[in-house]
Amino acid sequence: MLTIDPKTIPVPQLHGYLLGAIGPRPIAFASTVDKDGNPNLAPFSFFNVFSANPPILIFSPARSGRTNTTKDTYNNVKAVKEVVINIVNYDMVHQMSLASSPFEPNVDEFIKTGFTKVASETVQPFRVAEAPVQFECIVTEVKELGQDGGAGNLVFCEVQRIHIAEEILDENGKIDQHKIDLVARMGGNWYCRADKNSMFEIAKPITTIGIGYDAIPKDILESTVLTKNDFGQLGNIETIPDETEVNEYKLLDLSELFIEFEDDQKTLEIKLHSLAKEKLKENKVDEAWKTLLSFNN
Repeated sequence: MLTIDPKTIPVPQLHGYLLGAIGPRPIAFASTVDKDGNPNLAPFSFFNVFSANPPILIFSPARSGRTNTTKDTYNNVKAVKEVVINIVNYDMVHQMSLASSPFEPNVDEFIKTGFTKVASETVQPFRVAEAPVQFECIVTEVKELGQDGGAGNLVFCEVQRIHIAEEILDENGKIDQHKIDLVARMGGNWYCRADKNSMFEIAKPITTIGIGYDAIPKDILESTVLTKNDFGQLGNIETIPDETEVNEYKLLDLSELFIEFEDDQKTLEIKLHSLAKEKLKENKVDEAWKTLLSFNN
């Protein structure tokens, strides 16, 4: 494994390692105005949400690693403490990328990129009409992390209004993760798209407590088929199926497998573990457990 002391390599190289390893990163498409009211629009992938009460977003327009100059966005939020964070989806990603060009401060990126201005309700900067979600924010703090090239500037944004395109909502009024079609930054020139081919669900153990890795029987942990990640999924179940449940499942769903490999227990065990692995891929954790436990029942 390559081990690096950040202090011993050039900032651009360090920057590349950081961005290559930490991703995908959501994109804050920040709309600001200068002290004279001139608009600016720029994307930043040092960005996330950090609080719901109060609702706080933070993004970082870092100092240039080449010239140590500050971004127009940074200069603007220092002068006018307001910003609109527009969320970027796939349909607008090329226009958004164009806005990252180093235009002069007096250039209107809305015009250069073809985005549509929409007046905000609570702040001066315009919203981007094409963005599926738009957050009107006041800037509560700007925390400078250094004065050298590559240093970040954390812009704390308290949300005042949220505008959501109705077409990305599901029947319950929640944002549908397939409809919003988000994009995110990776390293170099790479982006990724959160569509049906890249997304998957994992039940979050917020109100439940899983049995844990350490509660999995030793013979299962010694599997040559299952991985530690599979064991993590198995450990997320609250209760292991009892003997009655396992026997019923064995009789109804696994009988053909047991008959076929009745005289080859080693192959039978591998087949069962392979089947359990497929069940885990389908997020059928209870069935995976019954399949694994059936071997010794």
